[in-house]
Amino acid sequence: MSPTDAQRAAPLLEIESLRYRYGQRLAVDGATFAIARGELFGLLGPNGAGKSTTLRCIAGLIEPDAGSMRFAGAPFTPATSGADRARIGAVPQEIALYGELTARENLDFFGELHGLSGAPLAAAIDAGLALAGLADRANDRVKSFSGGMKRRLNLAVGNLHAPELLLLDEPTAGVDPQSRNHLFESLLALRAAGRTLLYTTHYMEEAQRLCDRIAIIDAGKLLAIGTASELAAQAGLPGADLEAVFLRLTGRSLRDA
Repeated sequence: MSPTDAQRAAPLLEIESLRYRYGQRLAVDGATFAIARGELFGLLGPNGAGKSTTLRCIAGLIEPDAGSMRFAGAPFTPATSGADRARIGAVPQEIALYGELTARENLDFFGELHGLSGAPLAAAIDAGLALAGLADRANDRVKSFSGGMKRRLNLAVGNLHAPELLLLDEPTAGVDPQSRNHLFESLLALRAAGRTLLYTTHYMEEAQRLCDRIAIIDAGKLLAIGTASELAAQAGLPGADLEAVFLRLTGRSLRDA
């Protein structure tokens, strides 16, 4: 179920005039948006649009050059505050797993990094294996897994400590249709359980299927925010699908970055 207007009035995460520059290139240029509690919020853009940089700022991997963030109404500075970083879970584009360890050992290792131990850690590991659909492969080394299995375990690792906000950076890249569908079902189940998710992708059908609202970003600037139907109206294409809206807003030039 999508968040209500009342929930949106008190968002979990608020981003105001966020900027980040790589040398002479302004990767994020004044981004302003808010994510409601319990919302699956999409950040959609072509290659090099600024999606991953925005997530890296929110995760605390880099510190914004300008702008501010608030989390549950309080100032949020994850680049300098471990307590703020602990409220975030991240599922990166790259597979962040240890191939020589089993699926269970990976979850155990990352769970301990998040301060889990004993019965809570054991429960989190079992829940993670179930989320990834890997309970029957728990004791197999990750290096033997397919790309889709690794992606599913990557999600379980990011979600292991039950973060208040889960960041997902193109989590379905290079997976088979079955694993992709499993990932979709897992994300929708997390949202149904009240979790808040920020999802980046350049696949239109994923955003249209999964996201309550979508922000379209290009060249570091947010161009539009809303539901798929609201975006179509904003683009002057009422009733159009998201791909048509996306091309209207971002153009048809090739993006090979």
